[in-house]
Amino acid sequence: MGRYVEGQDRTQSVLFPERLDDWIHEDSTVRVIDVFVDELDLRKLGFERADPAVTGRPAYSPSTLLKIYVYATSTGCSRADAWRLRRNATSS
Repeated sequence: MGRYVEGQDRTQSVLFPERLDDWIHEDSTVRVIDVFVDELDLRKLGFERADPAVTGRPAYSPSTLLKIYVYATSTGCSRADAWRLRRNATSS
């Protein structure tokens, strides 16, 4: 088990549709954000918790939280709402 809470593999087979990745259109902004954030070195950008803690409940990956924040703000979600989303995801 990894030290981060991991999302589902988008190529994993599910009941409907066949793959989670099929729900996302090929030209979707989500795909651009996914590739862009994966290429970032979060430690160099100042993310203090880019390395997971050894103890306690696994945290959400900082790259996943950044992807959610970037997508939310790019689709019209206010900055306050996006930070509230981030805070709620990290406080549970």
